[in-house]
Amino acid sequence: MKQIKSLEELKRIRDNANQGLNIRKAEEEKHIKLKVGMATCGIAAGARETFNTLFETIEKKGLKDVYLVQVGCMGYCHDEPMVQVNVPGESPILYGKVDKEKAKEIIEKHVEKGELLQDSIISKSFHKE
Repeated sequence: MKQIKSLEELKRIRDNANQGLNIRKAEEEKHIKLKVGMATCGIAAGARETFNTLFETIEKKGLKDVYLVQVGCMGYCHDEPMVQVNVPGESPILYGKVDKEKAKEIIEKHVEKGELLQDSIISKSFHKE
């Protein structure tokens, strides 16, 4: 391992590393993120099937601007499986009791057309992410 010999060298290494992170962050900010609660309660309620359906639908439709992410507990165990949709510049929307059919509907209506599924929303943040 190379020894760092000065503070300036350490700062240069940090700046180079941060530049790569900033590029990735800027790229991620352009994408829609779907977060699926995959804590124990989510998995027990069927989140794995929900996640797989979302993944298959995204792949089938060739949606390159959509990220699918597994997350932990989202705090509403009684509404599992849950999917949070984060569209850049908009407030995150949290959907509850998302089965296979509802997962497909989230992709077809919310992600592709921008239409909210009012009957399935359990939380809407009032801040932009």
